[in-house]
Amino acid sequence: MPLPGNWTAHADRWLGPWVREVNRRTLRADALAGLVGALIVLPQGIAFATLAGLPPAWGIYTSILPCVVAALGGASRLMVSGPSNATSLALAAMLMPLAAAGTPGYLQLALAATLGLGLLQAGLGLVRLGALANFVSPSVLLGFTSGAAVLIAWHAVKAVAGGWPEALVAALTVAAAIVSRRWFRSGQHLLIGLLVGALGAAALGLAGIVTAHVDAIPKSLPQMTPPPMDAATLQRLVGIAVALAIVSLGQTMAIGKALAGRHGERFDPNRECLAQGASNIVGSFFSCFVSSGSLNRSLVNEQAGARTPLAAVMSAGILVLLLLLGSQLLLWIPLATIAGLLLLVAWGLFDRSHWQRVMRLDRTETAIAGGTFAATLLVSLEVAVIGGVAASLVTYLYRSARPALRSMGFDVPPGHPGYRPFIVIDESTQGALPECPQLKLLRMEGSVYFGAVPHVAEHLHRLREGPAPQRHLLVMSKSMSALDLAGADLWEAERIRRLALGGDLYFHRPRAQVMDLWRRSGFLDRLGADHVFDSKPAALAGIVARLDEGICSRCTARIFSECAGRPGPPTDHGHDPA
Repeated sequence: MPLPGNWTAHADRWLGPWVREVNRRTLRADALAGLVGALIVLPQGIAFATLAGLPPAWGIYTSILPCVVAALGGASRLMVSGPSNATSLALAAMLMPLAAAGTPGYLQLALAATLGLGLLQAGLGLVRLGALANFVSPSVLLGFTSGAAVLIAWHAVKAVAGGWPEALVAALTVAAAIVSRRWFRSGQHLLIGLLVGALGAAALGLAGIVTAHVDAIPKSLPQMTPPPMDAATLQRLVGIAVALAIVSLGQTMAIGKALAGRHGERFDPNRECLAQGASNIVGSFFSCFVSSGSLNRSLVNEQAGARTPLAAVMSAGILVLLLLLGSQLLLWIPLATIAGLLLLVAWGLFDRSHWQRVMRLDRTETAIAGGTFAATLLVSLEVAVIGGVAASLVTYLYRSARPALRSMGFDVPPGHPGYRPFIVIDESTQGALPECPQLKLLRMEGSVYFGAVPHVAEHLHRLREGPAPQRHLLVMSKSMSALDLAGADLWEAERIRRLALGGDLYFHRPRAQVMDLWRRSGFLDRLGADHVFDSKPAALAGIVARLDEGICSRCTARIFSECAGRPGPPTDHGHDPA
């Protein structure tokens, strides 16, 4: 039975339609998922805060308030926000050149960067530009996360390189987590690894061998402390906020869209932008650092049976209880154990199967991923991410500026019984196939916009070269997806050149938006409505009747059924498909 009250009438407008589905069953499922999520994020939050060069408590704080704000305001039912490995590493790498990690100046910069990120994310959502995050290609994220994995592993190895006790505790942590993962698939293996590592360090302590542990965590919630908001500080961090936005939104959108796709839900990137921005703005006032969609927490939340965003809210509530009632237990966590957990995180980040697939299928995407990976290791994360995005956009523009123009024809004679489809003769495995000496059949695929005009114009120029060019051109334009004024001018110039050759220009099934531009520009009037055809048989019947009979009388190709009615050698009649 749904929860009573009229609150749902307004809540579903601000929170989403899921509020009408809340009942005892969903609350029970969400509570269980929240408990599992809280236990999982406890070691992760501490590890990610340490990775970011911040106090361990900040990792727990960032898993509470930003998590609640993003869950209630976001576009995904199951995505859980908080600290993540990629954003933690990005924040540390971008701030360490400005201040020493852990110092008061560093902490202030981390809060200011989080505030700047939140303002940028919220601004993108307000002006409906959240979809810009979709331009971060999977190859850029692959290179970035792989580079981040190497850096995480390097920092973890340095943390345990001080002596054998630390290395032993880290090894115990990794071994326990790997072994227990065979029975605990939802992420609890990290908690088991943490417990085994802590017990190992305790045993060494009883033997008089001391290892470093987590600093004292305050037994209280963070107090409201405004981050630095002066213009000079924010201006100094603009580039960092942009890079962090690319990383965090790229990761968040990828997780949100994946979860929505698996559950048949609609995902609104602008709403998610607003929610993520609000979570970071609010968090920056309460000792929280950069928050984003968390892949580990989201997948655990899904696998644990969560039904609504209340699972994330309950997870945050349980963390509050652990912080207030069990903070002394956290002092038993050795730093070597966190280093071991970071090694596992690094191993999970390096997606070997994705690398193999990209390297096998696309050399350009491989170069983008490889370049981003190298820049992550050798330059800086800020340069790596922005450079990778720029390379992806340049690649997209280059590809979109080279739309395909394919010659069409037949691979069977006109008298062939049954279906006789058009084929791309450029790709025929039967060698050179005959073409009509007067009529060129050309399929246009892609947008003809200002960036693509030079490529299309060069191709059309080559078709007109030679002593005996095909004077008539039929453009099969169903796949010509878009056209701008430069593209319209291109076809006007082609029409004039075809007429000068003694031929003409025709189109088959142009799209509605293309026809609308042609009407408004007057091109359709100059071309003639009888030069635009709805079917291929109608196009061939209309155009073949206009061909030069003298050339037809000497033609031996005679590839059209309509050629049977033209002067020259007789042919069998066939059927050309619509």
